[in-house]
Amino acid sequence: MVDFIVQLLIGAFNGISIGSVLLISALGLAIVFGLMGVINLAHGELMMLGAYTTFFVQNIFNALGDPWAQVYTIAAIPAAFLVAALVGLILERGVIRFLYGRPLETLLATWGVSLILRQLVRTTISARNVDVTAPAWLRGGLQIPTGNIPIQLPYARMFIIVLTIACVVGVYFFLNASSWGLRIRSVTQNREMSACLGIPTATVDALTFAIGSGLAGIAGCAITLLGSVGPNTGQNYIIDTFMVVVVGGVGNLFGSIVSAMVIGIVTYLIGSGTFAVLLSPMDSMQPVVAFFEFFASSSMAKVMVFALIIGFLQIKPAGIFPQKGRTAEL
Repeated sequence: MVDFIVQLLIGAFNGISIGSVLLISALGLAIVFGLMGVINLAHGELMMLGAYTTFFVQNIFNALGDPWAQVYTIAAIPAAFLVAALVGLILERGVIRFLYGRPLETLLATWGVSLILRQLVRTTISARNVDVTAPAWLRGGLQIPTGNIPIQLPYARMFIIVLTIACVVGVYFFLNASSWGLRIRSVTQNREMSACLGIPTATVDALTFAIGSGLAGIAGCAITLLGSVGPNTGQNYIIDTFMVVVVGGVGNLFGSIVSAMVIGIVTYLIGSGTFAVLLSPMDSMQPVVAFFEFFASSSMAKVMVFALIIGFLQIKPAGIFPQKGRTAEL
């Protein structure tokens, strides 16, 4: 029984780290999609740009030698945010601002932009994946002795969780305790009245889109700690990110947190085969074990999770925490 609980906790921790990456990305998408009504299919490519920015920052700091090579991650986070925010600002000023209130057009336009960005990276940087090596202080993990199965909590995944908490707190206080956050919420609730009160709605739109894009860049920086970086990196996360926003409730920060953690944990427990391993000692559960073994891969786990989400949305189409009152009518 103790081993069962330990394996479940290990799987939950790894799932939380994956959910943390989805949550950072979902924060940006929740701002852009939830607050502005823009379906940005280029959000994954903004994550990819943040990941490549981390790769270049790593190379620069490695060329400087120690101790600079050990702190490149700290410098890469603001760099990834700024690069992705700048590209997002250009996208908003050049394309999106002409398409507000027309979600299907924004979907097609941003899809085209995503194709352009991916091909641009393939031709100018590399068509193959590149590796980002974690600094020494993020290698290894924290050992926790627990009987037959020792728990090791990787430092890289712990760092991702801490980074996610910092981003969530930062976004919350920005939206609720700053003058520009107040302007953003005002424009979201009533654009015409906000404009009549002197709020520069065009500036608010640009700032909102830039912040959402910058958060995607930070998510890209976090992705580099989990695997290699390539032109299609963002496409591996964009669908899951949209699911986080929709399942949590469009525009609801707390709902995004809950849905990101649930999706991350369930995806990992199914895809890693943890469920199948945990249930295999039980003879009466062999049909269930065979079922989970069939879905014990990352791609099949996503299929299973997506099917579960479709079923959930049949019951609660507005998500876990739907919008209420006047906001839901906009």
